[in-house]
Formats: sequence, C-alpha cells, structure tokens
Amino acid sequence: MTSATHAPSTPAHPTLNRPNLVSVGTVVWLSSELMFFAGLFAMYFTLRSTSGTMWAEETAKLNFPFALVNTIVLVASSFTCQMGVFAAERLEPRRTGGLLQFTRWGMTEWFSLTFVMGAFFVAGQTMEYAMLVSEHVSLSSNAYGSAFYMTTGFHGLHVIGGLIAFLFIIGRAFAAKKFGHFEATSAIVTSYYWHFVDVVWIGLFLVIYVLK
Repeated sequence: MTSATHAPSTPAHPTLNRPNLVSVGTVVWLSSELMFFAGLFAMYFTLRSTSGTMWAEETAKLNFPFALVNTIVLVASSFTCQMGVFAAERLEPRRTGGLLQFTRWGMTEWFSLTFVMGAFFVAGQTMEYAMLVSEHVSLSSNAYGSAFYMTTGFHGLHVIGGLIAFLFIIGRAFAAKKFGHFEATSAIVTSYYWHFVDVVWIGLFLVIYVLK
C-alpha cells in the first residue's frame, strides 16, 4: 500500500502582506499626531467662541473658491497615492507601457503625480497667505490670525514632510537593484501618512472655510 503526500500549493504570483509591526507602529504615531491637531482645533474653537464679531469680519476675507480648488487637488492626491500603493504591492516600481497608459503606470509615476499635486497645494496655500497678509491678516494681527496661521501652517509643514517622504521613496525605487517587499512597505507606510494629512485638511477646511 502506497501513500502520497501533497505539498502545499503556492500562488503563482506572490502577494505582499502588510507587516503588522510596521502598521501598528505607524498607527500609534499617527494617533499622537491626531491628538496634536485636536489641540489645535480646540484652540481654534475656544478663540472663536470668545471673539464672535472678529471672526465674522476676518472670515469674510477668505477666498472660498480658491481654497476649494486647492482642497480638491489635495484630496485627489490621495487617490493617486493609493494607485501607487497598489503598484508597489504588485512589486511594479515603474511603468510597463507608454507614458499615457495610466493603467500600466508603476509606483514611481503615481507617486510623482502625487508629489506634483501636493506641491500645488503648498504653493496655493502660500499664495493664500500672501493675499491675506495684504488684507492685514497676519500671525500677530489678532486672535483670528494666530488661530488661522497656526492650524493651517502646522498642517502645511506636515504636507511638506510628506512631499519629502515621496522624494525619498521614489529615489529609493530608482536606486534599488531589485524592488522588493522592503521598498514596497516603505511606500505603504508613506501612504498612511499622506491619507492622514488629507483627512486632517478636510476637517480644517470644513471648520475654517465652511463653518467659518
């Protein structure tokens, strides 16, 4: 009587499993960042509750359509970032087709587009600051100026940090002899940070530009 043993089947194309330790560490760190922004929101609401007349006058100087376009660009960058993550999970660092064949783009192309959109947002925010300063709204002008520039300014610094991370990930993809799970994991963690930055801005936009 003979017996046969069957070896466990393996998938033809290995999939990338997100490491739990990296995910947990990233979530814990982002939680601390969330608490930081919660403090900024609390400051903003406290000052607004004690300076209602000032808030009504100063928020009238905000350019809502301009901020809305800037917001749409930043939110859209989350989708391009996620497309880059999908490419990284497939271990595809660069495009496999023509430049206009978006379905065959790799991680570097999607992350490069995300970088451009994030840079557009920062440039737009800088222009908005210049317009508000011309309207005599500055960091030291009054309570509203302090609250506005502190909340949006710290968020802008986080966006710049994300842009630097994208440059690092793109550079590593080009420098690596072989794009593997280590490089893909870095791309995934960076996307966590970028999505967090986008969600925080949605909250800031609703509070500052919509609710005023």
